[in-house]
Amino acid sequence: MSVTDRSHKGLHEQAAAEAARRYEDSAAERERVEGRLAAGVRFPDSPDALAVRADRILDRGGLSPSAVVADIHREAMDLPDANERIIDLSNELQAWSFLPRGVRAGATVARITLRRDGRELPHGTGFLVSPRLMMTNHHVLPDEGFARRCFAEFNAQVTADNLPDTVVRMELDPGAFFAADRRLDFALVAVAPTLDGPPPGEVFGWNRLSVQIGKLVLGEKVNIIGHPSGRLKEIALRDNAVLVRLDDFVHYTTDTEPGNSGSPVFNDQWEVVALHHSGVPRKDDQGRVLRKDGRPWQQGDGDDAIDWVANEGVRISSVLKHLAGLELDPGRRALLAEMGPDTGLDRAMATAPALPTPAPGAQPERATAGVPGVTSPSARVTVSTAGSEAAGQRPRTGLRARGTAFGGRQHLVFLHGRDQQENYPDDLRRSWTAGLNRGLTLASMPPLDPEDVWFPYYGTRLHDIVSGRESTAGPIGLGQVSAAAAAEVFAAESPTGSYERLLHEAAARAGMPQNGPATTEGFGSGLVGVLHRPLSWLAARSDLDEWTIATFLRDVDLYLGDSAVRQAVLDSVLETMPTSGELVLVTHSLGTVVGMDLLTRLPDGVDPVLLVTAGSPLGLDGVNERLLTRGPHQPPRVRDWVNVWCPTDAVAIGCPLEDERWGKLTQLAVSNGRDRAHKIEEYLGHPKAAREIRGVLRA
Repeated sequence: MSVTDRSHKGLHEQAAAEAARRYEDSAAERERVEGRLAAGVRFPDSPDALAVRADRILDRGGLSPSAVVADIHREAMDLPDANERIIDLSNELQAWSFLPRGVRAGATVARITLRRDGRELPHGTGFLVSPRLMMTNHHVLPDEGFARRCFAEFNAQVTADNLPDTVVRMELDPGAFFAADRRLDFALVAVAPTLDGPPPGEVFGWNRLSVQIGKLVLGEKVNIIGHPSGRLKEIALRDNAVLVRLDDFVHYTTDTEPGNSGSPVFNDQWEVVALHHSGVPRKDDQGRVLRKDGRPWQQGDGDDAIDWVANEGVRISSVLKHLAGLELDPGRRALLAEMGPDTGLDRAMATAPALPTPAPGAQPERATAGVPGVTSPSARVTVSTAGSEAAGQRPRTGLRARGTAFGGRQHLVFLHGRDQQENYPDDLRRSWTAGLNRGLTLASMPPLDPEDVWFPYYGTRLHDIVSGRESTAGPIGLGQVSAAAAAEVFAAESPTGSYERLLHEAAARAGMPQNGPATTEGFGSGLVGVLHRPLSWLAARSDLDEWTIATFLRDVDLYLGDSAVRQAVLDSVLETMPTSGELVLVTHSLGTVVGMDLLTRLPDGVDPVLLVTAGSPLGLDGVNERLLTRGPHQPPRVRDWVNVWCPTDAVAIGCPLEDERWGKLTQLAVSNGRDRAHKIEEYLGHPKAAREIRGVLRA
């Protein structure tokens, strides 16, 4: 056996030993769970975890809503019982799509094969997590050199006719991307396409990993697809149960073998919840591993002889958190961001400090955190970065409309929200107008010219003020702390102490139970205080990630709580506003709050004929009670008001605006595209919203 192979075997044995230690350390929790299961508690998890899981099952099509309604309404049930029943039904009654979705998930799984001494030896399992990246265990691919000796075999399986399928071999490409960590026992490696072929994910599909909570509860079934002992692809289907959930690992009982190292662990909606990495062997009082016949296991007996009592997987959220902290060159950052928005990595990579692109012929920096002999510097990722304007750049100032637009007496004004400091106003105006024109086209109405729109701009001024206030904590980075830990800082620095109230009110309005700890697979699990729970809940119940929610509420709180911030923003807006004529004011996000205040500052010659609020937090009492005109109220001087909101937009929690003090308004609930719930282009692209705006504008 070569030195490299002995090292690999040692890593495998070390992973199993550490898994066994964690299994022993969690004995009390496992006994508690097993005791509740034996007592008839189907899912011995917290009420919060059950509520989020039930909601995700329905959202992801894991169960027919009509079946749920019929079953729950058969007898009176309170909310906890109903949530538990939804999860139980999903275990008992699978939608027809369960099997084809499983086939689709299985296509992403490949056998990893090692070249050694002229032979090709089945070595482990891997699965695609982006168009070009594959995940497996660190003990399967411990370093780049070992990965270069391996290749991936897709379709190593039998067909529905029980005949061998056509195997597709693809080479691993660790030079393009390789990252690994021994403690979490994961490796992520690029897969090279076949000659002149598409990326492997475009051929076999890939698994969309997610940091969102609600993917699994204690007692629930899981499924594993892999290549046990290097055999053709097999599946362990639902003959298992989750017993213990630790910070970074999860324990479950299932019929797997050591050859399944690197396999994906799926829930019944075929979402990856863990990376399978080791079995847990039964031991005697002396700590010796036992065989199935009860005798001590010895070298040479083989893994098949071991009495495996459980299995351990690495929580996907922990892997994603580790990846978010890597410093990468632009090419590798782009590859990692391809894993998709649910991972949170597209945002992390967009704000992370990039390593310089290697010069031609230079040795590139390695993205190999945790690999023996390779050190990865700790990441420092800021929430937002100040944009210095180099000579020759376009100015970031407000834009006026052409004087001839709409007869010269009507003015269409777009008022943007937060986090726009890196954007140019002319680009934003075109983007908003493009979204509106899409809606107008669907409504069979004529489109508009961007130059006919006023676009006040306060993004840079707001950002500069917010950045200046971060001096006590310094820049807050995703690579340093979780979003919830950042929220703790925001709460401590809140001008009026209202940040925490805003966050808790939003979560409560989103249905968060008001007692009991939350169980989460989000970043920073278990590391921070009371703000972790509402942030995780809002992220799970919406289309926004925890960082977006935390920083949005921070900016709203600063605007409402600091008179200097409010005045600076309003002054910036008033610099680019019409001084007479009819006003059509379209506002978004924080801009809806600014717009309500702005209406109290308009000159007498301006007549607001229409106000549009899109993706607005005005329904939160913590917001509307701190407007210049406090509390729910009819916007001053406005003839008509349209409020557009999307149920999966966490910023619009509190909508529809039901308090009668808001007066008469039109409420439009819309369904925005996935991962675009808060985008203004989505809101304006709905024909009903576009029709309301165009209907009051002269041709």
